[in-house]
Amino acid sequence: MSTSASDASKGALVVTAPAKVNLYLGVHTQRDDRGYHRVDSVMAATSLADVVTLAPAERLTVHTVPEADFPMEHNTAYRAACALGEAFGREPSFEIVIEKHIPLRAGLGGPSSDAAATLMGLCHAWGINPRDERVDAIARSIGADVPFFLYGALAYCDGAGDRLREAFEPLAGAPVVLVKPVCAGVTAREAYEVFDQDPPAAAPLEPLLEALRAHDAAEVPARIANNLAPAACAIAPEIAGVVSWLRGQDGVLAAQVTGSGACSFALCESMGAAERIARDADSKCGWWSCAATMEKSGLSLQVC
Repeated sequence: MSTSASDASKGALVVTAPAKVNLYLGVHTQRDDRGYHRVDSVMAATSLADVVTLAPAERLTVHTVPEADFPMEHNTAYRAACALGEAFGREPSFEIVIEKHIPLRAGLGGPSSDAAATLMGLCHAWGINPRDERVDAIARSIGADVPFFLYGALAYCDGAGDRLREAFEPLAGAPVVLVKPVCAGVTAREAYEVFDQDPPAAAPLEPLLEALRAHDAAEVPARIANNLAPAACAIAPEIAGVVSWLRGQDGVLAAQVTGSGACSFALCESMGAAERIARDADSKCGWWSCAATMEKSGLSLQVC
């Protein structure tokens, strides 16, 4: 393998890695050849984001700020770098630093976004088209949400939630508040295990897709849905309390669990409402919270 340092610019690559919310999540009982559930997922990128910096180095290292409590080899960014290097015959000799803002085990896609940011940064450094089918295969192998973060700000994915089917004009600037209760969080594996015990039917998908195709933002709140939410709430009952609280707040258009939880989100009438609800969630309830907006783009790369 050749080293990456000769291929990359001397400066660092800085990639903004956004969190996502699921405007729709429909999990089905059918499974693919890999054993994964068939999933329909409509995801939207938000302004809450991690920051991933890649700089040429003597060897691959991954650090998080704050520091993670698990070995770097288990980090999705590390796995993505190794897989891309192997696929393209390159040595991923980079120091990767991830400034974490997205909570873990929250259903916001932080690890997947970090992996996608790493893939994008390395593709830029090595002159690889990020739409190359080998990159897509690597993204899907790291996590179901990784392809979404590589390709769009608002998109419908099917398969196991890892196959991009349709991209939409983003609902850029739409205010949203994110709220996570004080709990250990929920892993996707845990949520799917509970789901399988008594799987609820998925809500109709087409009405939301039609609203997004028409860029009818006023219709979207009535169409958000997540049939994995009951499983998340069964694992961490505090989640149901957050959703109920959000739905009772002035200025909330709709509220739902995102992904497998433990974070929930509310679409709001105004940014002022989102900021007020985030403050109240923190000061009155002691929950993690963030007022954010829907983004006009996904990953954003800068060369420093």
